[in-house]
Amino acid sequence: MSDILQYAFFQRALLGVALISVAAAIIGTYIVARRLVAISGGITHACFGGLGLGYFMGINPLITATIFAIGASAGVEWLAARQKMREDSAIAVVWALGMAIGIIFVFLTPGYVPELNTFLFGNVLTISPADLWTFGIFTTLLLIFFAAFYRWILACAFDRDFARVMHIPVRFISYSMTILIAVCIVLTIRLVGIMLLMSMIAMPQLIAETFCRRFPTMMLASAAISLACSVSGLMLSSVINVPCSALIVVVMTVAYAVARILPRNGR
Repeated sequence: MSDILQYAFFQRALLGVALISVAAAIIGTYIVARRLVAISGGITHACFGGLGLGYFMGINPLITATIFAIGASAGVEWLAARQKMREDSAIAVVWALGMAIGIIFVFLTPGYVPELNTFLFGNVLTISPADLWTFGIFTTLLLIFFAAFYRWILACAFDRDFARVMHIPVRFISYSMTILIAVCIVLTIRLVGIMLLMSMIAMPQLIAETFCRRFPTMMLASAAISLACSVSGLMLSSVINVPCSALIVVVMTVAYAVARILPRNGR
């Protein structure tokens, strides 16, 4: 197993899961605090519409997927705030519409689309130096934004009515965070794929929630849990020769089951 650490592609994979662990800890803790775990699934499946359009038009599908993801996340906020629609209902709308549009454009695209499996199922071992730079820049910007508006984000995550009373710009924070969620999802698609992305964003926070409740503690714990499970999944996949992305989620699920079984005194 130690021999595989000498390969550049495996080193990039380890660095990639470290970056996604930090970004997913911030994004995921906000999502869990707002009880919006389903939004990651909705935006993720809405991305499929952008991927299909990109393949059909012959351009980089990540560009169109980003546009669809931001549009879907902003659409959920708009429907919930302006049209008085429940957020879970708005998520269901963009989820279904994105998948439908994606299927149509993939069907209309001439020939076979071999890269589609990468976006559907992901493969962290194929992450490139350019992917690392892109995600590193995004993670840095996310940390700066979160540090600058931490108290506002915290207030909006737990009690938006109280935040409005305190004259906090709830709309600015909500739209900014949903856009950051959308961009994080698009950049992470190459890492774990559409099918497994929601687990990567939400599962570490659900594990951390079993033994801590404070927002900063949960965020730090989820980053450590995500990194530990991801590295364990990568190492195990090199031994038993199964897709590493799926194995990472299996490891997280086992960790969640263990966390639920263990006693949780003094949380």
